Amino acid sequence: MPDFLERLSDPLPILMDGATGTELERRGMNTSSAAWTALASFDTPSLLQSIHREYLEAGAEIITANTFRSQRRALGKVGKADDAERLTLAAVDIARKAVLESGQSAFVAGSMAPLEDCYSPELVPPDAQLIREHSQMAASLAAVDVDLLLVETMNTVREALAAAKAAKSTGLPFGVSFVCRNDGRLLSGESITYAVAALETFEPDFLSINCTPAQSLGLALAELSDSTKKPTAAYGNNGHSDDFADWEENEEVGPGDYAKLVNSWQRQGASILGGCCGTTPDHIAAMQLIDEVMEH
Repeated sequence: MPDFLERLSDPLPILMDGATGTELERRGMNTSSAAWTALASFDTPSLLQSIHREYLEAGAEIITANTFRSQRRALGKVGKADDAERLTLAAVDIARKAVLESGQSAFVAGSMAPLEDCYSPELVPPDAQLIREHSQMAASLAAVDVDLLLVETMNTVREALAAAKAAKSTGLPFGVSFVCRNDGRLLSGESITYAVAALETFEPDFLSINCTPAQSLGLALAELSDSTKKPTAAYGNNGHSDDFADWEENEEVGPGDYAKLVNSWQRQGASILGGCCGTTPDHIAAMQLIDEVMEH
């Protein structure tokens, strides 16, 4: 199969997978700890692998390894800091096994998440800690040969820059994705235009909006598309709500309606399309209708 950058240059859209964390929760895993779903790579590997496989069967070309919370900081809150590298390795290995089992061609992405709460920009650590810890995470993912790094759910430009610097240092392809409010700004209040300009130094291979209510994601995506010539991605939340100001509850969107929203994101120029919290393999399967919808 081609490498990721070759595929990215192809005009055909790329389907990502959907949510892993909320799927694990929906299937019975307790995700209430600070480690969220990271321990699933040890505790329920077969369940995790089956979720990846279902996304592959639904048409996903990018499978995101369960590394969103396998950093030392998050695991340290549950007394598992020393397991960080082993959990990262296990998560990537499970994703690879799912791809092999499916018999399909797919890329495995290593997720690099905010060090603290995704929805709390005020908790972002000092710069020195950001650089050190994101560098550790990027190096761990590079060491287990992921195909690309996915710096995702970034709620401040400051942390996005630190994570992008770390990702760039590995030499792997990488993208940077922002979580936005309903008004199209990052949760920090910073604009997408400012974020894109700040990230130019590190030359991400694509830029993205994720973890944003699907029904309002298009506003942020429009500004992103106007601010960059790089490929763009979009993968929204389904039915997510939070206490953050301007963040209103979003009614659950079924697979067919979600596919229509994805179609609108493609019309805005997004070439990598998938789902975030609350989406399921059925949502990704419905997205295969996108080319048919585009023809009519």
